[in-house]
Amino acid sequence: MTQTYRPDTPEQVAELITWAVAEATPLDLIGHGTKADIGRPSNTAHRLDLSGIAGIVDYAPNELVMTARAGTPLSEIRTALDEAGQMLAFEPPDWRALLGQPDGPDDPPGTLGGLVATNLSGPRRLSAGAARDHVLGVQGVSGRGEPFKSGGRVVKNVTGFDLSKLMTGSFGTLAALTELSLKVVPRPEETRTVLIHGATDPAAMEVMSLGLRSPHEVSGACHLPADVAARSAVPGIREAARGVTALRVEGPEPSVVWRRDALRNELAGWGPTDALDGPDSATLWREVRDARLIADPPEAQVWRLSVPPMSGARVVRAVEQAAPGAVLSVLFDWGGGLVWLALAPAPDAHVSAVRAAVEHHGGGHATLIRAGRDARARAAGFHPSPPALEALSRRVKESFDPAGILGPGRMAEGR
Repeated sequence: MTQTYRPDTPEQVAELITWAVAEATPLDLIGHGTKADIGRPSNTAHRLDLSGIAGIVDYAPNELVMTARAGTPLSEIRTALDEAGQMLAFEPPDWRALLGQPDGPDDPPGTLGGLVATNLSGPRRLSAGAARDHVLGVQGVSGRGEPFKSGGRVVKNVTGFDLSKLMTGSFGTLAALTELSLKVVPRPEETRTVLIHGATDPAAMEVMSLGLRSPHEVSGACHLPADVAARSAVPGIREAARGVTALRVEGPEPSVVWRRDALRNELAGWGPTDALDGPDSATLWREVRDARLIADPPEAQVWRLSVPPMSGARVVRAVEQAAPGAVLSVLFDWGGGLVWLALAPAPDAHVSAVRAAVEHHGGGHATLIRAGRDARARAAGFHPSPPALEALSRRVKESFDPAGILGPGRMAEGR
């Protein structure tokens, strides 16, 4: 039976980890548990629930900086930012539908610590950077039971080695985060989306590249093949009966309108163009952000591929050739650099086919986001690192968590 410990203070976190080290008792770190099914399944008997360490510590809208405890719900963060007309630039995703979890009123779900620990970013990542690019400072407790602090609440900070970047994306395997400081940005005044209809997947890579290389400051670029476009809640996309490529522009209204029209003129040679305003534009980018358009069927195995943008369509084609009939649906984001791939469940064969396709077409990362527990236990959910990087990762793990008590085996076998 799983035992859950829910500390209320950082001092209690340190005490619990010190106890776990002394008793050689592994701990699984969780917040709201919305991302607990990413990576290898946990076999630990004890959980360290950090959701009790919550609350916004300091928010200075004029300085574009927020500091909050790790267990603070992201919905609370968003409410505070909305009131000041600000936002987290990297668009935290909501993967509840993708991971088979019930929807709720919170958007985005989860905690601030869970967001930073998993380094998840939405469509604006290609223009604003990843979550780790917005983390200014962290406080936490290492796997030794030792409290630490890195960075601070200002953008320019030179207080030593940048542990903030190291902790971001570590999935709770190096330390228990207790407090974080992040940069925030003003919310755009207006958002418009240009649609190009009918492009094939390879042609869409070209269209998105042209849009991103243009002077029009595109903040999102995605492509929905015809079958995926048909699942959209946006009528102009769902009823198109063909593939749809979308480019987003944001900012002051006169600038946005001008850039929208300029993009339509410049890309008209690639197919009929259209534009989405207001709610329809927001709906499309939520669907893309949350990967909802490939969430069905629920038994499908879902991969998230980070590849060179122009190779996205070639990678998918290589998987189709290596595993005929396996590809159920595809969605391209980040200008083609992020490929969502839903495959028929056949875990062992798919792992080699997907990773071989990624390696053959410029390299990148293939992460298994959704699969059955047995498949996740057998497969390396995160892309294997080159030997030198793997050796470095093991040394970092040994430095922060020498007893191996924090999330053992979640990111890679043996660490």
